[in-house]
Amino acid sequence: MKFSYISLSIPIFFLLIGIELLIGYVKKKKLYRFNDALTNINLGIGQQVVGIAMKTLLGFGYVYLYEHARFFTFENTTIALIGLVLGVDFFYYWFHRASHEINFLWAAHIVHHQSEDYNLSVALRQSWIQGWFSWIFYLPLALIGFEPEVFFPVVAFNTLYQFWIHTTTIKTMGPLEWIFNTPSHHRVHHGSNPKYIDRNHAGSLIIWDRMFGTFQKEEEEVVYGITSPLNSWSPVWANLHYWKDLWQLSTVSKGLDKVRVFLKPPGWQPEYLGGFQAPQEIDLKSYSKFNYDGLKQHHLYVFFVFMVSLSLSTAVLFLKNSISPTALYATMGYLLVTLAISGGLMENKRWIIPAEYARIFGALLVMLLYWEHPNFMLIMQLAALFVLLNFVWFSRIARTIRTHQNV
Repeated sequence: MKFSYISLSIPIFFLLIGIELLIGYVKKKKLYRFNDALTNINLGIGQQVVGIAMKTLLGFGYVYLYEHARFFTFENTTIALIGLVLGVDFFYYWFHRASHEINFLWAAHIVHHQSEDYNLSVALRQSWIQGWFSWIFYLPLALIGFEPEVFFPVVAFNTLYQFWIHTTTIKTMGPLEWIFNTPSHHRVHHGSNPKYIDRNHAGSLIIWDRMFGTFQKEEEEVVYGITSPLNSWSPVWANLHYWKDLWQLSTVSKGLDKVRVFLKPPGWQPEYLGGFQAPQEIDLKSYSKFNYDGLKQHHLYVFFVFMVSLSLSTAVLFLKNSISPTALYATMGYLLVTLAISGGLMENKRWIIPAEYARIFGALLVMLLYWEHPNFMLIMQLAALFVLLNFVWFSRIARTIRTHQNV
């Protein structure tokens, strides 16, 4: 059974997040906010699950070109490996840069930039859609002739490298700042300050930004997030909100401008609609983060729903090859619904009570699809116990939720 390197690294991610939390506690710095961190991780969970289908695209496309259209064949040598590492990072730079300069790519990538905090959980905040576009940028490496068996691990490790640079606990790293992408460089990349926008697109090596004119050193305080804040904890809305903005702009545009909306840089508008909207300087005195907490008194329940999502995603990632496709996709769908409800709970949406009851009892319907599993009866017994306990707990707090909704 094949596991991805990223899936296997999940326990290490949470260990490092725990260490960062401890550092913040010792230094008396609030590095994490409950709702923001859970939203970041929920988006990461969804990305991994949706990515099960997307990885097929990259896998099929890369392998097909390698087997039928490659110009050369590189042997598995140290020099070839170094060349592949540089190649993957080079094409990642151009994909990442394009994702900031072309609207339809930014509509997917924007998810990673929405958090107004900067900590290791932000590294897990990933788009559910971006994988449909990013794989195309790596195809030249298949044509050049780098073997798929080596290419895929190198891509995974390039992604894993970028986890640790999402932190404010490491300031600068001396001479390494000249070559490698570091926390300082990547903090700039996540800034919504006008001078920091569209800078430092590096994956592992900052050399590409230095070579192609997109490097910016960290100077004044970084304000994290996007220029028009998301103001929501919903992972679904996080993935869709900019697409809605582009669609609305397209509907009021004329002629080919309806298409240009999706191909121009963020902020572009036709002249007859006001022209380019440049990012504004941020007034730190009046600036405040979105911090709505709809169920502050029930954080434990919100965390429980989050743990349901985390447990389901772990099961899907590690058991996807040993369960039926029907059961797999039903579980994936149930998981995505759970993620959407998690966001609704944190915002105390009016639809959340009937939706949560439906989610609770929906677990039994999903488990029925595991009827071919040798331990089906045990699975159903555990599912029934889970549903009963979840129902009792939620029923106890539903009245409080309804009261706050009517205030």
